[in-house]
Amino acid sequence: MIEKNQKSKLTQPLILGIACGLYPIIFYYSNNYSLINTWKHLGFFICLFLIVPVVSFYIVQQLIKIEALAKLRHYVFPFLSLLFFLVFIELSLYADVHLWFTVCIVVVSTVFAFLLNKHLKKLVVFQLLLAVIGLFSLVPTLVKQLNYSDAWMQQPDDIEAVKFKKTPNIYYLQPDGYVNFSEMERGFYKIDNSDFKNYLEENGFTLYDDFRSNYNATLASNMATFGMKHHYLNYGFNLAETINGREVIISGNPVLDILQNNGYKTHFIAEVPYMLANKPEMGYDYSNFTKEDVGFIGTGYSKEKEIFDPLESTIKLDSLQPKFYFVEIFKPGHIPSRKENSLGAEKEKELWIERLQIANTTLTKAVDIIKANDPNALIIIMADHGGDVGMDYTLQTRRKSLERDWIYSIYSAQLAIHWPDGIVPEFDSKLETPVNVFRILFSYLAENESYLDKLQENSSYIIIEENAPKGVYKCIDEDGKVTFEKV
Repeated sequence: MIEKNQKSKLTQPLILGIACGLYPIIFYYSNNYSLINTWKHLGFFICLFLIVPVVSFYIVQQLIKIEALAKLRHYVFPFLSLLFFLVFIELSLYADVHLWFTVCIVVVSTVFAFLLNKHLKKLVVFQLLLAVIGLFSLVPTLVKQLNYSDAWMQQPDDIEAVKFKKTPNIYYLQPDGYVNFSEMERGFYKIDNSDFKNYLEENGFTLYDDFRSNYNATLASNMATFGMKHHYLNYGFNLAETINGREVIISGNPVLDILQNNGYKTHFIAEVPYMLANKPEMGYDYSNFTKEDVGFIGTGYSKEKEIFDPLESTIKLDSLQPKFYFVEIFKPGHIPSRKENSLGAEKEKELWIERLQIANTTLTKAVDIIKANDPNALIIIMADHGGDVGMDYTLQTRRKSLERDWIYSIYSAQLAIHWPDGIVPEFDSKLETPVNVFRILFSYLAENESYLDKLQENSSYIIIEENAPKGVYKCIDEDGKVTFEKV
């Protein structure tokens, strides 16, 4: 009898704790896997979602033995069981705790504890059933991750062994969602951005009209850019996330390998640690963010840093090595992803224009710093994708459309390059999409045009979920014409 009671004392907190945390951890992993795909994250979430509630229930079980607290016996477990469960769901949905949302959770849990405490067992069964159902989403996600292969980045020639004949310092400034000047003047934009355009031309930049991105999200676009190959969105249907996206961009890729093989010291500077959200191994020699700057829960936007001090201080450091910089600027960005966060197409366009002015100021200051300290630098201003202006919210991009202005609002991207000595290579007309930019750049630095024989197709790809069978489609072809072809 004593053994049975002892077993009950241990089993009840264990079952209650696991029940309220198991589904939320499965839900979190199913929907945010690319943000938390490390063993450290797994250990953190097991501690937070499972061990913390189990220990809490056990402590409470001991406390209610105290006579003064005995009257709470019937209420405290139901309260904690629902409270933990709903707070964990809140974390899974928002990667944060919101005051009023949490207050509502406390109220709901209190009402349940006092009015429905007899149904605690039913709540536990419901929580465990949700966990079982959640496995049907988690298992395919895990299978995709386990089957991931970086073979798609294998180059069709020996460009990874390329030897540069000239090694200027290279600055790749990436303003998020900054459309090309050619699109800014038409379509859904019709915005006067002539002041910044004139500034670039006066400072020796060559502008590339009609340049566009291959993909419509930051990670997907950068994977192709730094991989110098198309991945065709084979690694995830999430709007913003792709499997191993940050590992490809930050930890290792053909572009970084080639630069480092040619003696470059590499720098990653960003306004927010979005690229480090899942704590990938750092493949750059320098970063203004560290893993410690990034929490285990979040999307990488919680901490901000200005880019100018680290940019200027590292430029001024004497070095026998040439330098490469990847500088991420998160404006003007794109309109809100979801309908509930949107103020409508017109208002979101106004807000985008405001962010455009901030981006112009940031880019101007960055270029001024570079040119003051490194006047003969190779400076690339290249956006990752368009701003989705004209839509109410970004998820509308997943509707089938053959409207030219709609598609180019998504894919038009800025490209402006300051070439050393003002000498523009004759083959710069091949600069049409990001997937080929570094291959063309390396051909220029190596003075070897044979690498241009293996350029990727200048096509753009999109994930469609409405008005057509769900899948990946080519939406702009090699010639820049809107199309709709299943991949």
